[in-house]
Amino acid sequence: MEIAVLGGGHGCYAAAADLSEQGHTVRFWRRNAQALQSLAQNPVIHLKDSQGERDIRIAKVCAHIGDAVAGAQLILIPSPAVAQLDIARALAPYLEDGQVVYLPPGTFGSYIMSEVVRAEGNHAEVTWAETGTLPWLVRKHGPASVAITMRATRLPTGAYPAKRSAHAMEVIGQAFSSVEPCEDALSGALMNAGPIIHPPLIIMNAAPLQHFEAWDIHNEGTQPAVRSVTSKLDNERIAIREAIGYKAPHFPLSDHYENDQWMYGDSHSKLVDSGDWREKIDLHTHRYMTEDTMLGLAFLVSVAGWADCDAPVASGLLAIAGGIVGRDLRFGERSLAALGLAHLSRDDLRALLVSGRP
Repeated sequence: MEIAVLGGGHGCYAAAADLSEQGHTVRFWRRNAQALQSLAQNPVIHLKDSQGERDIRIAKVCAHIGDAVAGAQLILIPSPAVAQLDIARALAPYLEDGQVVYLPPGTFGSYIMSEVVRAEGNHAEVTWAETGTLPWLVRKHGPASVAITMRATRLPTGAYPAKRSAHAMEVIGQAFSSVEPCEDALSGALMNAGPIIHPPLIIMNAAPLQHFEAWDIHNEGTQPAVRSVTSKLDNERIAIREAIGYKAPHFPLSDHYENDQWMYGDSHSKLVDSGDWREKIDLHTHRYMTEDTMLGLAFLVSVAGWADCDAPVASGLLAIAGGIVGRDLRFGERSLAALGLAHLSRDDLRALLVSGRP
């Protein structure tokens, strides 16, 4: 299959290498042209995983986004949510009928990017989809080297508009056999694990993160008090899903720590053992704050308010995060109010998610 991979983060390089090794024709693009130069000169990514180490050749490294997406059946954007608006604007002139854009994960980016592309004047019949996590536990070990600790075994995915879900699942399934459908894009967004795992970890470990040169929030930082708060936060997420009418499985985060039923299977011990998550986390600039808290957790809190569902832990963590960065995070760009959706009834929002904009 022809696949475009857009972005320059850990997951983007993992996608380019992993999907190329599967036999797909991958065209790779990232916004930072200077960082792309070395890969353009030698289109090889060094991959490390449980099977060993090898070099994977990428079919094409593209300086222009239009070259990457032209004719691609699947456009994969495993980039942080903070990059989605820029990428959507760059994509807008080139998207074509029948293409599927997949955001792993999305933070409701499937709807947001679709709106950006539509506002730019492109009304092609594109299906957008998002899931709850990256398909890989991965870290870059160099400019063109990635280490994959685990691959996702389950990828609950919602499509926008949901009426084209079958098409999205068919296309995505050619690249990711672990994909499984959920009701719509909002359901997919409410599977996002980042805003559940990371805000308690960084906020409750704020002092050691600022004190030590490097700190592993998944090892030393995952103590019983933190786990307790994370569990309560995840229970709020599940209650919000149930209040809206979404059905199980809800992928409770407890499975990540206790058994092999979560998106990565039995992953927490392997994540800790890898040592790749011992890092310096700046509480103002790291994506756990800018993406998972300022965008993801704020989105969750706004959906809770819209659904009339009590979420004291989510609201409290968001307030503390706002204290750290010095602003009220309840009114950020991913709140339903900022997206112009807070006034919709449940029936009206459901109709929009199923059918898309007319």
